[in-house]
Amino acid sequence: MTTLVSTTTAAAFTLVTGGAAQAAVGCSVKYTVSSQWSGGFGANVDVTNLGAPVTGWTVAFTFPAGQTVSQLWNGSVTQSGSSVTVRNAGWNGAVATGGTASFGFNGSWTGSNPVPTSFTLNGVACTGTVDPTPTDPTPTEPTPDPTGDPKTKIMALGDSITGSPGCWRAMLWQQLPAAEVDFVGTLPGDGCGFPYDGEHEGHGGYQVTNVAGQNMLPAWLAASDPDVVLMHFGTNDAWSNIPATTILNAYTTLVGQMRAANPRIKIIVAQIIPLNPPTCTDCGQRVVTLNAAIPSWAAALSTDASPITVVDQWTGFDTTTDTYDGVHPNNAGNAKIAARWLPAVRAALP
Repeated sequence: MTTLVSTTTAAAFTLVTGGAAQAAVGCSVKYTVSSQWSGGFGANVDVTNLGAPVTGWTVAFTFPAGQTVSQLWNGSVTQSGSSVTVRNAGWNGAVATGGTASFGFNGSWTGSNPVPTSFTLNGVACTGTVDPTPTDPTPTEPTPDPTGDPKTKIMALGDSITGSPGCWRAMLWQQLPAAEVDFVGTLPGDGCGFPYDGEHEGHGGYQVTNVAGQNMLPAWLAASDPDVVLMHFGTNDAWSNIPATTILNAYTTLVGQMRAANPRIKIIVAQIIPLNPPTCTDCGQRVVTLNAAIPSWAAALSTDASPITVVDQWTGFDTTTDTYDGVHPNNAGNAKIAARWLPAVRAALP
């Protein structure tokens, strides 16, 4: 059944969900176009579980007019043509009876933006009734670790690209197993459109040379005791025409402080994203020079006990399409940054 007022108000649908074998399942889904503008729109989907508790969900639907999803939160999305599949994030796969799972997204449209009219969840078609025999009883989320190992504490360290609001952190956290990671830092998370573990050390306007020279990092480390540090730092230094060798010396100081706090800390360092502010024609080359020197610097300092991994955040990042000002990432840029960090972070987990 459907109730539609307009393309910018709520549409209600009934949807069947999957759960444990032979458990009665079913849910209701509310699809709301929350905002719409020329060529684009935002939408929210709320799934209320009417049947037995579920431990993982996959929602599939088809756009009726070729719309596309450009960014999604509270889940992960794949799209092939008009067919869209959304899977739960690491933290919201479990939905109790009567509970609600929600995700939202921004999308684009051409010509018209009608709402989808049919959904499936965990492979079961929408019927408007509770189905006692789901076809796919396998949860999409792994069984929690029975050993009770503590979470890996991850500190994101940097400047405004990391912290103002640094929504790549939110996107990265969303793709990691929530039961295994704890993002830490003395700064609280910022709004990125969905809940996430937001603590960090992304200090807007800071230079890595000042953080090292003024001995700021030890207090941050003592407060959070990270196991892993993600460092994207040096943009403001390059903008201020500080030589790459001086920036790398500051990196070396920070590595020493990290290892003094935790001799087995894992350090993941970015070759930083391009820098192209309208007031600095030389900034782009300064970043190229810094990035070229980072791999050999890291190789010289890396140890078996405390490895340094370099992640290339520069290649394929376009300041025209991936930033809003030539410096700070937009949604597309944040997605690229998160995707580049993800394999290295997963490798750093026990």
